[in-house]
Amino acid sequence: MSEKSNLHGGKMLTGNFAKQFVKQKYSEIAVQSKQKNETSCCGVGGCDTVDYAVFSEDYSKLKGYVPDADLGLGCGIPTQFANIQKGQSVVDLGSGAGNDAFVARAIVEETGHVIGIDMTDDMISRARGNCERLGFANVEFRKGEIENLPVDSNSVDVVLSNCVLNLVPDKKKAFSEIFRILKPGGHFCISDVVTSSAIPESLKKDAEMYAGCVSGAITKKEYIDIINEFGFEQMTLHKEKNIDIPREIMEKYISGDELESFTKSSPVLSITVFARKPGVKNA
Repeated sequence: MSEKSNLHGGKMLTGNFAKQFVKQKYSEIAVQSKQKNETSCCGVGGCDTVDYAVFSEDYSKLKGYVPDADLGLGCGIPTQFANIQKGQSVVDLGSGAGNDAFVARAIVEETGHVIGIDMTDDMISRARGNCERLGFANVEFRKGEIENLPVDSNSVDVVLSNCVLNLVPDKKKAFSEIFRILKPGGHFCISDVVTSSAIPESLKKDAEMYAGCVSGAITKKEYIDIINEFGFEQMTLHKEKNIDIPREIMEKYISGDELESFTKSSPVLSITVFARKPGVKNA
């Protein structure tokens, strides 16, 4: 694992540094409040870094919302389109402090079961603390990586994820794992960051922008191609919106013609996509 500095003073991605950098940044975010993430103007580290809350959605009026679990890190509300039913089993990938897991728990009610997966110790600790304080017996949080999920094959009705798969270096492996753990006929609903076109190499290789959910994003076409490659069916793009990255942030990573082209085209998108694993789900 190694790191370098780019021309703008940021850390460049080399080897396994990307994953370690994400762990470090989200460990810092885990001990902050949503308000601090948003009002510090750029999340962790002050205004010379990335705004980790720039994509966030308002969860406050949703049933099951737990303010202490909301760190403002999502880019959609996947439960909105996930067609979750009472009594189902749900896995939330990159569960953070438990925001989406607790909303899902309110939908599946007492007869369902929700598992949150996160690779960051501090996030797992915060989520478990929230769960214990609330007395939820049917929600659990497991430490693990999305490329190697600690979940049995063919065991889950619904997989959720919110602004996390863009942080996974091997996205094909991630979707392979989603396919593996879903029951036949089960489905996923994922909110994520993609791009409409290729982003500049200098931005793509920057660790701060990777952890900030931008440089790890692939194009929407590549994303959809991966979903189709693994045989998912009934794919539906429920929501898509442009994300405007503040120019003052982008100036720290790219400049000149690349900056003008990037800010003019606004290539960063948040999407919420649904797809189903083939087969007939058992009653």
